[in-house]
Amino acid sequence: MGRTRWSALAASALIQCFAGSSYCFAVYSPALKASQSYDQSSLDAVAFFKDVGANAGILSGFLAAWAPAGRRRPWLVLLAGAALCAAGYLPMWLAVTGLVPAPLPLVCLYMLLAAQAQTFLNTADVVTAVENFPDRRGTVIGIMKGFLGLSGAILVQVYHTFHIAPSTFVLMLAILPTGITLLVMYFVDVHSSHQRYNKKFIDAFSLIAVTVAGYLMIVIICDRVFVISSAVQSVCFVILLMLVLSPVAIAVRAQRSEPAKQEEERIGLLEEESRAAVEQEQWSGKENLNLVQAMCKLNFWLLFVAMACGMGSGLATVNNMSQIGGSLGYTSKETSTLVSLWSIWNFSGRFGAGYLSDHFLRQRGVGRPFFIGATLAVMSLGHAVISSGLPAALYMGSVVVGLCYGCQWALMPSITSEIFGLHHFGTIFNVVAVASPVGSYILSVRLVGYIYDMESAAAPAPAPAACSGNHCFALSFIVMACVCLLGSAVAFLLFVRTRKFYSRLVYSRLQHS
Repeated sequence: MGRTRWSALAASALIQCFAGSSYCFAVYSPALKASQSYDQSSLDAVAFFKDVGANAGILSGFLAAWAPAGRRRPWLVLLAGAALCAAGYLPMWLAVTGLVPAPLPLVCLYMLLAAQAQTFLNTADVVTAVENFPDRRGTVIGIMKGFLGLSGAILVQVYHTFHIAPSTFVLMLAILPTGITLLVMYFVDVHSSHQRYNKKFIDAFSLIAVTVAGYLMIVIICDRVFVISSAVQSVCFVILLMLVLSPVAIAVRAQRSEPAKQEEERIGLLEEESRAAVEQEQWSGKENLNLVQAMCKLNFWLLFVAMACGMGSGLATVNNMSQIGGSLGYTSKETSTLVSLWSIWNFSGRFGAGYLSDHFLRQRGVGRPFFIGATLAVMSLGHAVISSGLPAALYMGSVVVGLCYGCQWALMPSITSEIFGLHHFGTIFNVVAVASPVGSYILSVRLVGYIYDMESAAAPAPAPAACSGNHCFALSFIVMACVCLLGSAVAFLLFVRTRKFYSRLVYSRLQHS
């Protein structure tokens, strides 16, 4: 397989399938807690550093924007991510196994490094995909973010299939993502985006992503309902592995059918790109804003606030899923099923929002901020459903919240690349992503945790530490529903402010390309 934008897309998809190790914290956190004799507050501190590391990708963004446009070196970002992955999980494995004692601050540092690896891998893959397919940026971002969302479920399937001990699972997280990244990072590179290509191969990548998600959902549900033997589990894993590797076959087919580049077509597209760049510069005053220039724009902060409302409330929901289920009388098996399926809802939102926003932008010139406003409005309904405490409300509400949470992760990078340009895209969208842990801290720790502890303290003896009933979380989710409505209003304001930009420039450029 040669080095083309198709091989880059396939290699990036493969890296993303194993990059989401931060989503597997629940698998090994009990072993970490027991080995270090942590209380719940200490374990929550480690989880907080995980959330910060997995979402604050400022350093990866700076490294991705370090080389001038046209001479990107994504392998540098990937190499740094692989090094951080090993540097974080290897000493954590030594701590969990008891080989090397580690105080809490040191374990928090290990967790921060390991989670930071995810941002480096994700930044390199997303930025490369957008620069290779700028006219389908919503779709390719949806594919990349979708595979990242599925990676937690894929890694858990490896854990179940090989019956790995939780401590050994930590060692696997140090080796598997690092090894795959080092193996295929040679193919992840930026290529000319002026040559025309067959859209059906992009759709094939999308179909594979949807197939993997559907297959994982079936496997997860069957594993909860039926008793599956080791042999059947191994067969299921082999099928999953073939699906994960299938983008390589699509890339080979795409390369073989790629038409020879015609000079006149290339010149025409270059002229069109130049006209579009001039128009964008006239609109924003800068063709490509750096981080400081972007942060001086009102549009940056409108996007940041909207993301803090949406991502923050979504993360607060999934972080407290076990406690919510327990307070409503769900069994541990039912709650674990909800947590496992969250990655599927998350993927569906990431992929669907990228694909649909691309469609409506190309067909009608509808700006992507409109979809952030719409999904945040729907997300508020999901929070309201959970707050009701009705039978199956947690199931229905978590589906809605998970879908809308995933939508934000596909829409935000696309909007960032369009409004602020591609040159510092990796840096800017990673800074906006800091809104996720900021919103999560405010809504999860300061709101949900505070109200839950207050209700627990009021519970009658002999179990004041536990809270049972709908009142434990009802008020929290009503507040988060209102927060999402606020975020929706902010997103619609951003849509109004950028409507002319999308309709006159982005839509026009897409029509000509």
